[in-house]
Amino acid sequence: MAYTAEANRWRGPSDEPSYRPRMIESPWHPGWIAVTILGFIIWWPIGLALLFFTLGSRKMMCGPARWQNKMERMQYKMDRMRDRVERGGFGWGFGPSSSGNRAFDEYRTETLNRLEEEQREFKEFLSRLRHAKDKEEFDQFMAQHRNRPTPPNDQPQQG
Repeated sequence: MAYTAEANRWRGPSDEPSYRPRMIESPWHPGWIAVTILGFIIWWPIGLALLFFTLGSRKMMCGPARWQNKMERMQYKMDRMRDRVERGGFGWGFGPSSSGNRAFDEYRTETLNRLEEEQREFKEFLSRLRHAKDKEEFDQFMAQHRNRPTPPNDQPQQG
């Protein structure tokens, strides 16, 4: 006798029917692929339009939202890593773990904090330097623009 119960491949047998996405809901549904291929066979602009529609649909997650999501996840992971390092390492050999000498550990912590502070100050200095350079270039442009004489309007207006 055949096994006729609805079964989910990962969760095992289930009383509720399994959910299969419809063609409209999934950009890579075999139906879309077949329709796109048929579009290329019938007339290539139709196939190209269907291909661009599939790639450009919001379900493909190809756009600024996708990259913003990736950057947010990366920032979250970097913050987590930074917190682990600040707490004293990962526990499996990475990061600043205790050397056994409290004086050295305190010295190392103070030195790392001082270097981070110097790095932050240097980045701020570079930012101020870039801003000053940009402002100088802009002021120079504006001075040249103001000193340029305006051409006389001797031509009669057409109307």
